[in-house]
Amino acid sequence: MLCIISPNTNPYFNLASEEYLLKCRSEEIFLLYRNAPSIVVGKHQITLAEINLPFVQERDILVARRISGGGTVFHDLGNLNFAFFTSEKQGDLVNYRRATGPVIEAMGKMGLNVSLGKRNELLIEGLKISGTASHVYKQRVLHHGTLLFSSEMGDLSEALLTAQEKFTDRAVKSVRSRVTNIRDHLAGEMNVVEFQNKLHNYILHSTEGAEKYQFDKKDLEKIRELRDKKFSTWEWNFGYSPKYQFNKSLPFGEGLINLHMNVEKGIIRELKIDGDFISNKNIHALEEMLTGIIHDPESLRLRLSGINVTEYITGLENEVLLSGMF
Repeated sequence: MLCIISPNTNPYFNLASEEYLLKCRSEEIFLLYRNAPSIVVGKHQITLAEINLPFVQERDILVARRISGGGTVFHDLGNLNFAFFTSEKQGDLVNYRRATGPVIEAMGKMGLNVSLGKRNELLIEGLKISGTASHVYKQRVLHHGTLLFSSEMGDLSEALLTAQEKFTDRAVKSVRSRVTNIRDHLAGEMNVVEFQNKLHNYILHSTEGAEKYQFDKKDLEKIRELRDKKFSTWEWNFGYSPKYQFNKSLPFGEGLINLHMNVEKGIIRELKIDGDFISNKNIHALEEMLTGIIHDPESLRLRLSGINVTEYITGLENEVLLSGMF
């Protein structure tokens, strides 16, 4: 088994490295990495339905999509991510107990009583410290998960504070759980880097044939290519979302508008605006001007820059309409 600690804290790089190690290497591999503040959504989720967009933009939190399913998670430098890459027999590809066992054992050596929950999460005293997920490629399996060590819980809560009732869809929904930091359950002092090194060394010394490995030049070239062409793109992180309907009522001044959008591959395919308001121009013209635009604040703001919204909906400013579209 190759044991790797990623040299990078960019989520797009690290998620790209997971796909590369799964699809382009054949060895058994154990990978550890930390990410700068970021939100990572599951492969089959609607990104905008999972994140607190204003908070994310205000804090410059990166938004990324991984190749595995499951729910949305918050990453920061106090969160440690682990990943196992193995080749398994058909019919026994995904086994969470087998995959998380070494991590549970390693934390047991640190005096922590960790158990596997019903949703394949890791728990301490009934509180969640880790969400896990898997992805299968041919006979190769990726099992990966988070380990909340010293994450900023306030940022975690705010970043994932969403209003999913605005979205109608068949996408996978995240299940919110009560969480805790591992650091708070340790008998002595330890920082996240020390924790990372202890986990790495346990896997390294307890696994027959395990050896340290660093990405070489070829690895880095392939990972960076995946990062640039896929994992850092709007098309993957937002546009890959399943199609959805978005509905929101927006009071303004003395009026009220109701927005109804059908969005597919991240693009507004249909927009209907109705409600209690005075219109000086044909409202259908405004709807058409905003159809075919990416459901993204900056793209819509750019489109609206050439439109005076109050000519269509008396008293409604451009930025207020924009706020109602998210």
